[in-house]
Amino acid sequence: MEELKVFCPATVANVSCGFDVLGLALDSVGDEMTVRKIPENTIRITKITGQKLPLETNRNVSGVAGLALLEKSDYEGGFEIEIHKRIKPGSGIGSSAASSAGAVWAMNELLGKPFSNLELVQFAMQGEKLASDVAHADNVAPAIYGGFTLVRSYQPLDIISIPTPEELFATVIHPQIEIKTSDSRKILKTTITLEKGIQQWGNVGGLIAGLFQNDYDLIGRSLQDYIVEPIRSILIPGFDSIKVNTREAGALGCGISGSGPSIFALSKGKHTALQVADAMKETYKNIGVDFDIHVSKINIEGVKRI
Repeated sequence: MEELKVFCPATVANVSCGFDVLGLALDSVGDEMTVRKIPENTIRITKITGQKLPLETNRNVSGVAGLALLEKSDYEGGFEIEIHKRIKPGSGIGSSAASSAGAVWAMNELLGKPFSNLELVQFAMQGEKLASDVAHADNVAPAIYGGFTLVRSYQPLDIISIPTPEELFATVIHPQIEIKTSDSRKILKTTITLEKGIQQWGNVGGLIAGLFQNDYDLIGRSLQDYIVEPIRSILIPGFDSIKVNTREAGALGCGISGSGPSIFALSKGKHTALQVADAMKETYKNIGVDFDIHVSKINIEGVKRI
């Protein structure tokens, strides 16, 4: 196999209570990439459609992630990459992670899978470091593993796949403003009170238990963020209204997707997820903000061939 075309899913990071450690993959929105072998021992990005992004290898997240893989590989050749961006940069649904994860996953397939998913995440994290100055894994892990993932530890890296209840759907709205991850990290506090920490740890444990037990009520009770959301939400117009209106429409819970400005809600069943989408749309129409919206099952495969 000399060439591979892949779907690279958008992702929701943090999932309210799990800053930098929890994430989930979406099924209905993502990038497409074509990766092919070349004889030269390098990474070349030959084409990008959909968004204006750099073709230079060292300035593109897929190039940087690919170079990290190539450095650890015995392969004497290299790869050429075409990227068809359908996830807008700065949207808060893992645009850089999709490119980073898609590139290394496809390369690994073309080489006969010499690297584990954990190693692929480590390579993809180098792309995230280029994008946001921090090598975080909460987007690239679900993009590669699929479903929900927990980054139990960064040193050493330890990633755990969490089961996804069958009827769980995500609704994600992207108000047409851009918030750079690097900027949204700068406003965060570096210390928290013990009281807030206890509340947050309880919710992380509750969310994971709810996912394992298919307990939708427990999932909903656990989708609360006492640490990051109160700070970042001030950057997102209409956030408080969206949160109230989605709960009234039947959502289990609602929060900021990654660093924002996208807002996600989880629901039991597609019908409720669509009602939640209507509530989100109405909120932003009333305040005059343009938006994109996605209703999606949780993608349990991650990056996949197309």
